[in-house]
Amino acid sequence: MSFTKSGTPKKVNYLNNRDILKEIHLSKTSYCYFSKKEYHRYDAIIDTPLEALETSLDCILNHEILQEAKEIRAARLSVETGEKVDPNDIPNTDLVFRVMTWDHIPVAVKQPRKTPKKKSAKDLFVFEDTAQSDVYPELEELVKEEVDDMVHVKVNFPPFQHFKIDDKKSFVCIGKSHWQGGIKGGSFNKDHGKITDKLARMYIMLCEKYAMKYNWRGYTYNDEMKNSAILQLTYVGLRFNEAKSANPFAYYTAAITNSFCRVLNTEKKSQNIRDDILEINGLNPSWSRQGSGSSSTVYEE
Repeated sequence: MSFTKSGTPKKVNYLNNRDILKEIHLSKTSYCYFSKKEYHRYDAIIDTPLEALETSLDCILNHEILQEAKEIRAARLSVETGEKVDPNDIPNTDLVFRVMTWDHIPVAVKQPRKTPKKKSAKDLFVFEDTAQSDVYPELEELVKEEVDDMVHVKVNFPPFQHFKIDDKKSFVCIGKSHWQGGIKGGSFNKDHGKITDKLARMYIMLCEKYAMKYNWRGYTYNDEMKNSAILQLTYVGLRFNEAKSANPFAYYTAAITNSFCRVLNTEKKSQNIRDDILEINGLNPSWSRQGSGSSSTVYEE
């Protein structure tokens, strides 16, 4: 353990955004296929649709995003080689761009809702319809046609593709997420990867540290809160989008807070039902009910 000049131990930062981003990247890489291993690193993120890439290539080449990509790549190479690299010496053909797209994700029929949709006023009341089919008879056949609601297959994080600029100044695909078996001859696969062991330990550490806060550690169902939060992180952990933010710590903390509040609300509802039953039967309710004189407050997620 290292100490400061005053003799007190230095504060150790066990979790930081840089390490979390690194593990998120490695976890997502396990779900991807790249024509070369080194292509998993990207220098810039582009939200432009694939069909607009070729038309906007000239704008991208002259845009500040190109200079930013060179500076990021130069900084990374400087750390790896130990020598300062000039961003202007990096050719455009060496840059790797991550394009956020759903084009390589297959579509499927939309699954029905588990809970019925709430009826609107239009569904509750029947309005008289003027003979519209008599005015537009061709519309009657169109209404009767059944149209399947097709949606993309659900994946565990926003899909993307990696591109490079070749000598002909056109984009070439060098990698795809949720893919295996080659760029052209491969197939979609969303289950062949996994999160890293270090990222899983980060999930557990975040939940344990959060459960030790003064406003949560006193509950008897604290372990249930932690387990629910860990389960939630395994579900939404890789959904963090690097194109939107560079602060995964805040993203994970918000997910943990919502999980803790959800368990707390469930337990308070159960406690309120139990206290109501005790009061109906002439027995004393819990000390919380007796002290407050009313139902417990429900936290909002």
